[in-house]
Amino acid sequence: MNRFPMPAKAGVAAAAALLTGVALSSCTAKEADTADGASPASEITVTATDDSCELSSTEAATGATTFVITNEGNKVTEFYVYDDGDRVMGEVENISPGLNRKLIVQLGQPGTYQTACKPGMVGDGLRGDFTVTGDAVEIDTEGKFKEAADSYKRYVNSQTDALIPATQLFVDAIKAGDIEEAKKQYPIARTYYERIEPVAESFPNDLDPRIDLREADLSEGQKWTGFHRLEKDLWLDGLQPDTNAIADQLMSDIRELDAGVKDPEWKIDSTQIAGGAQGLLDEVATSKITGEEDIFSHTDLWDFNANVQGSQTAVASVRPILDERDPELGKRVDERFAEVEKLLMRLRAGDGFVSYDTVTEPQRQELSRAIDALSKEVSQVQGVIAGQ
Repeated sequence: MNRFPMPAKAGVAAAAALLTGVALSSCTAKEADTADGASPASEITVTATDDSCELSSTEAATGATTFVITNEGNKVTEFYVYDDGDRVMGEVENISPGLNRKLIVQLGQPGTYQTACKPGMVGDGLRGDFTVTGDAVEIDTEGKFKEAADSYKRYVNSQTDALIPATQLFVDAIKAGDIEEAKKQYPIARTYYERIEPVAESFPNDLDPRIDLREADLSEGQKWTGFHRLEKDLWLDGLQPDTNAIADQLMSDIRELDAGVKDPEWKIDSTQIAGGAQGLLDEVATSKITGEEDIFSHTDLWDFNANVQGSQTAVASVRPILDERDPELGKRVDERFAEVEKLLMRLRAGDGFVSYDTVTEPQRQELSRAIDALSKEVSQVQGVIAGQ
């Protein structure tokens, strides 16, 4: 990127047992208002359509910058902030039409960055320059911030460790033609993947769409692979001539994911952990709640439970920072997580959950409201962690 001459940048619940028993969750920043009710200068609105990406401002001062992205198009979109060489400084994916998401990005060095909206979540996106001015700002990546990132990375690694054998059982059942066993293993394997979805946007090599893309989100001519393609074969179409090949590809992609998140070069930013958790909770409350995630199997409640667990663990990783800066927020987040967990437990059946097509509309709305209330609390965490 075109730098100005400045000094160099300076450098949980059930799952939390793996993290030393801290509770989970994280979020995007709370929208802070000025005394006259206006948005702060560091908050930039982004209006995304299917053919445009309009920012309220294309410049900001060094430090934390908040982008509020609204999708006014007809396609699911993404928003990215890039440094030199397409290094991702921050991103949000799966912004459905009509929804908005918040992203806080730490831009400690002055210079020219790039922003991009990606309608359809494909290609290089609709790009534009974004100028950051001012003195270089030291972004704290040590102490509690490093501990938070390291803690959450250990959690992600533990989940991919479990994901490999669970997916292997699922794939083996498919290849043996044992449809009932494959159906049984499907939601179990997905649990480990859905727990780490708060950071799925940062997975290397576009692995998230290869593993978890839904049929409704396919672009024209795009090859459909992953869990949901196999879900359709198992519950709707029956085993197809290429089903075994798709299963083998899924297993290969899962192993690639495991290697990628264990690479020392794959790092997690403590601010982005919180944003990913809140964005995922928003997605559950506003779109997954309709049953669109597991539309063929109706195993959605397994996913919801895993998403909540993963979001809670994400918050747990930054909890020492949160408790130091805003302990009351931490208590409210805990209360909201407990409320959601209570509702989910009412829908359990044996070791799993009832089929989502048996969940009534009032039950879905109650769950949606509880997750939305949780998301609103978690949405403040990222701002606290970013020092806003």
